[in-house]
Amino acid sequence: TLHLGGGNRSIPHSAVSSSPVPVPQPLLPSPTAAAQQLDELLADLGHMQSKLAAAGQGAAVPAEPSPSLDNMLGSLTRDLQELGITAAPAGVCAACCKPIAGKVLTALGKTWHPEHFTCTHCGQELGSQPFFERGGQAYCEDDYHQAFSPRCAYCAGPIYEKILTALDQTWHPEHFFCAHCGKAFGNDGFHERSGKPYCRQDFLAMFAPKCQGCERPVTDNYLSALQGVWHPECFVCAECLSGFTSGSFFELEGRPYCELHFHQRQGSICHSCSHPVTGRCITAAGHKYHPEHFICAYCLGQLQKGTFRERGNKMYCQACHDKLFL
Repeated sequence: TLHLGGGNRSIPHSAVSSSPVPVPQPLLPSPTAAAQQLDELLADLGHMQSKLAAAGQGAAVPAEPSPSLDNMLGSLTRDLQELGITAAPAGVCAACCKPIAGKVLTALGKTWHPEHFTCTHCGQELGSQPFFERGGQAYCEDDYHQAFSPRCAYCAGPIYEKILTALDQTWHPEHFFCAHCGKAFGNDGFHERSGKPYCRQDFLAMFAPKCQGCERPVTDNYLSALQGVWHPECFVCAECLSGFTSGSFFELEGRPYCELHFHQRQGSICHSCSHPVTGRCITAAGHKYHPEHFICAYCLGQLQKGTFRERGNKMYCQACHDKLFL
């Protein structure tokens, strides 16, 4: 048992940090020596506790049994009481349920030994760093965010600070960008497709219907024809590129044509007048004619099929042909 000597003297407040009531400073220097002895004893007790812990893990144990830490603290408390000093504990540790005789940490409305106030998940001490509370339990910053913070829809990582909400999901602000080109969204905002955001340019290029004429996206006014959509300025004759002012067009192989070029493509142009043959038609010598235009090149009389003669790519009646060439 340690005897500090002297009469009923006070130990400086700095030597007993667990006392909740400040003790006046003594007038004589001898209590300072007692305080130093007390500090040395507490250090020895801490060292002894470390040895006991090591012994529990298979380390060598001293040959002679040593008193337990609780018994030694009990003896110290009795000795202090004999000196007239009341060493009241600073509280009971919420983790180990033992009195706190040294430094005390207050958190979550409870008192703790500093080394016992730890993260619920990883066990690291929290006395010297910020912590988060959830359901009455303490967490270090990393474990709290991993367990409870919202997740970014792009990287799936926890969101620590600023959060952006869009498309019914949460995002890191720097991770909310076009899913195709990766650029941040400007004043045009974004467009959604299958839960992903796209800039206007990529959205139109990837998902907007394409004009049958120029194959560019159709975004505003359009025409619907030939099983597709068209920019109004692109719906023109595929041959002469003229618009259909009459409102009608002819279709050939999925493309629009004016009447003239449709019949040219079909080979139904009158060989005489070069206009389309839309009604009755006469075919002779590999050409087509309006009936009224199938005439003798010399007398201009109307020819009958089977009663004409061809000479130099021209048609003649039998009489004119014999007169001119026989």
